[in-house]
Amino acid sequence: MNSSTASLKAEAHGRVLVTGAGRGIGRAVALEFAKNGYDVAVNCAHDSNALESLHGQITALGRRCIMCMGDVGNAEAADRIMAVAAEELGSIDILVNNAGISYIGLLQDMTPEEWNAVISTNLTAAYNTCRRAIPIMLKNGSGCIINVSSVWGNIGASCEVAYSASKGGLNAFTRALAKELAPSNIRVNAVACGAIDTSMNAFLEADEMQALIDEIPAGRLGRPEEAAAMIRLIAQAPEYLTGQIITLDGGWQI
Repeated sequence: MNSSTASLKAEAHGRVLVTGAGRGIGRAVALEFAKNGYDVAVNCAHDSNALESLHGQITALGRRCIMCMGDVGNAEAADRIMAVAAEELGSIDILVNNAGISYIGLLQDMTPEEWNAVISTNLTAAYNTCRRAIPIMLKNGSGCIINVSSVWGNIGASCEVAYSASKGGLNAFTRALAKELAPSNIRVNAVACGAIDTSMNAFLEADEMQALIDEIPAGRLGRPEEAAAMIRLIAQAPEYLTGQIITLDGGWQI
């Protein structure tokens, strides 16, 4: 038996569902868990090619990967995604709510449709997935939910009111749900990311990017792989760690 076959036959350390896994932090999270022996269900709303590429990378590592296309901001789609992931993986031990979009502009120029899209993707989606994950984790007697938030959820950002509101809501959601689920041995935490080098920052001009970097004591943007490593560490942290919003921003918004 070669090492690849042995890896395929090895029992997984756990079963993880990652939303918004087509790119950026979500993609890095899925790969981070797979590299560390987890089987992974990956979700995104639109880019099936990206998800298929990720599927190939994860299976090449000798781990199982289940693709679940759909918008988790939609309750019916989220129900289907959660059911497929749990059935195909056998259960869900860890849920990473990473799906997110942004809107840059004045609030007065934002349409109701644009507002609803941000809130649905960034906040309502977490309700949709947690609502279905909790009974699964209760049955298992344990579980871990990690929400990907932002420093703007802590302090707010001009011209990103909807995004800030959604992430602030996600932080409150995290703290409240952690209290609700702690007696059942289900942990709920969030990572409030600073400026991470993903396509979400692609709108910045070169001089704007440099000005942003100059504000960050670490002198650079964070890498998606660093956010992914933090999320895995939280998943593997002691059971007493729950209800926390952990900031990862290179010292930017202290």
